Amino acid sequence: MLSRFEEHINDNLSFLKESKLLIAISGGVDSVVLVHLCHQLHLNIALAHCNFNLRGKESDGDEAFVIQLADDLDIEAFSESFDTQGYANENRISIQMAAREMRYFWFDELAQQLEFDYILTAHHADDNLETFLINFSRGTGLDGLTGIPEINNKFVRPLLPFSRENVVDYAKANKLEWRVDSSNASTKYLRNKLRHEVIPILKEVNPSLLQSYQSTINNLSDATDIIEDHLELFFQEAVISMEDNKMTFKVSEFKKQNNPRAYLFETFKDYGFTEWNDALNLLDAQSGKYILSNTHRLIKHQDNLLLSEIVPGELIEITISDTHQEIETPFGVLCFSEVDAISQNSTTSIYVDKALLKFPLLIRQWKVGDVFFPFGMKGRKKVSKYFKDEKLSLLDKESTLLLCSENNIVWVINRRADNRFRVTEDTKEILKIELK
Repeated sequence: MLSRFEEHINDNLSFLKESKLLIAISGGVDSVVLVHLCHQLHLNIALAHCNFNLRGKESDGDEAFVIQLADDLDIEAFSESFDTQGYANENRISIQMAAREMRYFWFDELAQQLEFDYILTAHHADDNLETFLINFSRGTGLDGLTGIPEINNKFVRPLLPFSRENVVDYAKANKLEWRVDSSNASTKYLRNKLRHEVIPILKEVNPSLLQSYQSTINNLSDATDIIEDHLELFFQEAVISMEDNKMTFKVSEFKKQNNPRAYLFETFKDYGFTEWNDALNLLDAQSGKYILSNTHRLIKHQDNLLLSEIVPGELIEITISDTHQEIETPFGVLCFSEVDAISQNSTTSIYVDKALLKFPLLIRQWKVGDVFFPFGMKGRKKVSKYFKDEKLSLLDKESTLLLCSENNIVWVINRRADNRFRVTEDTKEILKIELK
């Protein structure tokens, strides 16, 4: 296996030979073999071990084993202790997910602080097959069926071409020691159930299962490349704009495709959406309708779809005294200056009669029931009706702030001034208010 591993590194991962590498090691046979193989090739490695404190003395024994292995091989080792159960309870996630999140965050942090170029994990061909079956059983797209990527940003998995049998045979032939995680024998976890009950039957049916699976993965990867090329052309036509807080897409580009549902899936699958029939219905829905994932909203606005991240609601209330000349807002700096004459009001600046203002002024979000007297019009109007007439999207409405004097709206900021505070022939002090 050593010669095959060296050949794989030379042919496909040669950049590892000139890099500073951090190996994620549990103490199990897979990661121990990876450490020995890399050490045999004289790669520049250090070890990183997570003690998740889930198996009492067994967890502490794993940590001690890794520290001793590093000492025996004269390489550096890092170990971190985690309150995995507490993290899982706090974030309302499974133990497996909690352990995954914490270890990958720590690996990233460690690599950044100590300038490791890459993080190596010991995933092998059997792990890849298990991941495929897990994704397949839960329902997934092509991405979920193409297996674990060998290179994913800083993470590299050099054992993917090798089977679990290859790994164990190498460990036994070289009389290596490793730790056995007793929880791996339990079939209450889906991965273990597949490993111990399903995959052995599949291998019995097809002794060349791993080779057949690899062939399937290669074919699916080729198909994925073709799809990505086509999607890139589609996005060039469909995407209208990409801003910090939203993306805008043309509905017409989805509707002209033979299978718009498939295009919706490929476009929005990474944003947590799962109800693709609801997404499809959105194409013909009235403006203002939307669907939600845990992290994002997809909104129908006129002839477009707006994608935005869900940000926890934050109450905005900014008080402005009569001594302020400028003040920071979420959308820029609001500037106040006395002037001798007025120019025409614009969306970014207004002129008001200073004597009519009652300080302190207040910047706040709009709310249902708000009413103002739009500049240039007679009578009053509900802010919600003004938004509707202006054809504002849900996102635009949510991002609109009001400048208020006591309970009266002075300015729908960046949109329309209120007529009650306009400059007249009787005005003695003109105040210019501008958003920069």
